[in-house]
Amino acid sequence: MTLPPLAQAAIAAFIVLNAVILMVAYVTLLERKFAARMQSRIGPYYVGWPHGWLQPIADALKLMLKEDVVPAAADRWVYNLAPIAFLVPCVLIFATIPFAPGLGVADLNIGILFFLAVSALEIVGLFMGGWGSNNKYALISAMRAVNQIISYDLPFIFTALVPVVLAGSMQLSEIVSAQTGLFGWFVFRAWGLGVLALLAYLVATIAAENRVPFDILEAESELVAGFRVEYSGMKFALIQLGEYAHILGTSFLGALLFLGGWLGPGPAWLGPIWFLLKAIFVFLLITWVRWSFVRIRVDQILAISWKLLLPLSIVLLMAAAFAVAWSGGARV
Repeated sequence: MTLPPLAQAAIAAFIVLNAVILMVAYVTLLERKFAARMQSRIGPYYVGWPHGWLQPIADALKLMLKEDVVPAAADRWVYNLAPIAFLVPCVLIFATIPFAPGLGVADLNIGILFFLAVSALEIVGLFMGGWGSNNKYALISAMRAVNQIISYDLPFIFTALVPVVLAGSMQLSEIVSAQTGLFGWFVFRAWGLGVLALLAYLVATIAAENRVPFDILEAESELVAGFRVEYSGMKFALIQLGEYAHILGTSFLGALLFLGGWLGPGPAWLGPIWFLLKAIFVFLLITWVRWSFVRIRVDQILAISWKLLLPLSIVLLMAAAFAVAWSGGARV
């Protein structure tokens, strides 16, 4: 019996959603373990044998049992809807990510455009959280974050479009197919443009995700937990889940655009494993930066975006277009 297309799409979306939630839960453990090794510590160890493998589950249960405290002066509708408005776009970006040929919810012909458009919607839930809390520190944090995300979304989009120009398609599976062959990944191609675009992509990702050294929305010495400072229990957990889902999604996108996605040595069934390993590599690069540098000032953060990264990303995009035109439209 063949299921109707709508039922098949619903089942695929359900599987991907639960897989994403599981991956996000254990990505938090991976980051804590990785940071601990960088600092000569052990990290989570005792909850779950061996080496603390049940720590994310214990954290989830703890957050479920915590009391949900709503500030008396909060705008309740905005305050309560903010975690959902923040989480949904962060999870929805996985709908268009192909994990292997034919393995994904929807391989759209405008997949990269869908990803970039939906990805930017997180700022709506973020600002709702800061505004609805009726807390001046949460509001200042939300305003900082929106300012920073908008500033770095432009170079993020321009650098993500470099592989689109090189591949001649907005469909993510087609972009991966254009990276076949020895040293065929775009990070190795286009006369060095690929590696520069990847570096700019990583910087824009770190800044857009408000991670150290660009984490002025928290700045523990002044704003504590940032726009989420008034949230507790599962609402806090949903916001954290959305943040890590967004970071993981951009890591998957980076692996698709620059590192050949599921392409790698060995049989085709190893494709999803190669893709996961490449995405984890991008995530660990972001984590390495977070635990290696100190926070910089807000004026420096904006100067890096508007004076350096944005012009560089535009130049890279124009250079990629010139390279394609120079080669007669062939993939370079």
